[in-house]
Formats: sequence, C-alpha cells, structure tokens
Amino acid sequence: MSLRRLGVDTIDLFQLHRIDRHVPLEEQVGELLALKNEGKIRHIGLSEVDVDQLKAARQITEIVSVQNMYNLASRGAEPLVDFATQQGVGFIPWFPLASGPLAAPDGPLRQIAAEHRATPSQLALAWLLKRSPAMLPIPGTSSVAHLEENVAAAEIELSDDEFELLAAIGEQNA
Repeated sequence: MSLRRLGVDTIDLFQLHRIDRHVPLEEQVGELLALKNEGKIRHIGLSEVDVDQLKAARQITEIVSVQNMYNLASRGAEPLVDFATQQGVGFIPWFPLASGPLAAPDGPLRQIAAEHRATPSQLALAWLLKRSPAMLPIPGTSSVAHLEENVAAAEIELSDDEFELLAAIGEQNA
C-alpha cells in the first residue's frame, strides 16, 4: 500500500477483502493492527466473515465494520447482521439492491413501491435501513440522478407490516 501514491497520510478504513483460509486469522488481523499502530490506517474492517471470525478478530483489535453480501433476497448473513448490530459494528452490505424479478417495474415490489412513490430499488434500500441501525448500504450508481434516487430511499418510512411483507417477498424470490 502506498500512502504517497494515494496522496494521503492515513487510510481512514482498511477493509480486509476476504479472510485467506491458508493464513491464520490472527496473522492477517495482526498485520492490520501493526499498520494501525504505525498510523497508516485509522480503522479496520473485514469482509466476508462469519460471527465466529468477527469475534476472533475482535479479540485482537477493534473491528469497526464488516462487509458481506446481504439484500432483500440474499440474507445468509442474518446472524452477522444481528451480532454487528448488538456490538455496534457497522454492517456494509455488498450487492444491496433488489435485482432480477424484484427490481423489475412490474415485479412483486411494484404495489408497495407505488404506495411510497418509489422504485423497487429504493424499497430495497429502505428495507435495509430499517433492518438495522448498523446498516451502511453503499449502492453503486451511474449518474447524479441515480445517486439522488438512492439517497431518497432514506426518506422512505416503512411500517413494521411493510417491512415484514418485503422480507417475505424477498425470501420467496431468493
């Protein structure tokens, strides 16, 4: 990592992309801790981990965020979302938007989307935001208009019944 090439003195968040199963977790996180102690990185995050790996890493140093695949239809990381929420660890879902049939204008989210004057993708983001206060979705965007559409999802207030209905629709379309 070249801080000079990046034009910074410190990286605010270094997110380890994936735990290498051939290298002990303690060594991987220990190297990040060494970089943190040198002042090269400020915070450490992990990607594609489970609850036990997060617990083990937190025995070595503070972990401020985790990033796993998680969205309305792909919820294999539920235990990690729950643990991160309980522990105050940020959860960054990758692939956060509804896709496939869920994202279609005539798909199963259309009625609820229409009631909120929203798109299916906005509903998917609103669902994530209601799911956990630790949730930090970072959806991809291709234009300013798309960025504004994504940001507007934060204004959608889903009722508990709508949240549960969306969860059920997501499970049916997993």
